[in-house]
Amino acid sequence: MESEPAHGAARGALRLALAAASFGLPVPAAEAGVVVHATRVVYPAARKEVTVDLRNEGAAPALVQAWIEADAERAPDRPAEVPFALGPAIFRLDPASGQSLRILYTGKPLPADRESVFWLNVLDIPPKAPANPDAPNRLDFAFRHRMKLFFRPAGLKGRPEQAAASVGWSLRNDAAGTVLVAVNPAPYHVSLVRIDLSGSGWSAAAAPVMLAPLSTTTIPLAKPVQTGAVRVRYAFVDDFGATREAEATAPGGTPAS
Repeated sequence: MESEPAHGAARGALRLALAAASFGLPVPAAEAGVVVHATRVVYPAARKEVTVDLRNEGAAPALVQAWIEADAERAPDRPAEVPFALGPAIFRLDPASGQSLRILYTGKPLPADRESVFWLNVLDIPPKAPANPDAPNRLDFAFRHRMKLFFRPAGLKGRPEQAAASVGWSLRNDAAGTVLVAVNPAPYHVSLVRIDLSGSGWSAAAAPVMLAPLSTTTIPLAKPVQTGAVRVRYAFVDDFGATREAEATAPGGTPAS
């Protein structure tokens, strides 16, 4: 799950906060009060609904807005059609109070031979401070929590916890340089949070990536490599949000001069 300042020009507000701090102006620390008790959501097709629990652990009430999108960068004022109903979509959450979000699949057809991925967003909007001309300058932040929502059809082959181990790896040189090729033969997504490569006297890292089901993904490397044996150590996130380790071997080798 990702948490970030959101709602409006959050990045600009953050720059203003840093500037204010550099001049000694009092700016309260940005802190999300609403906690989402999940890092990802798996929706088995056989379930009528799934729920996600929230709790306000802050000292003030919060206005919460929730929505589901197919595109991770889409804003709530530009909704896309998704095959889910979500409720409540907007509500007040008092301190030390909880609320469950109900997610229901509407039945719109999705691929039956693989998972589909969407994004659940929860926007935590703190109350606006009352106007006080004598009060020190302050900035109020809203926080957006984003997490993946996987729709999992019934009868998929294999087990989701075995998907990462089934990934095939290889190195390939092309006009753009050397790329790490990851082949995911499983019908499940594989979320890789770390990829480390090592050969004879050298090591390198590849960028984190999510491998789509039944797909081939190319991951550019920062420097070219020559042929030889390369060890690939990678970390992935399971259904429960835990990070697990795996290891494999790929054709490849020492960095080219």
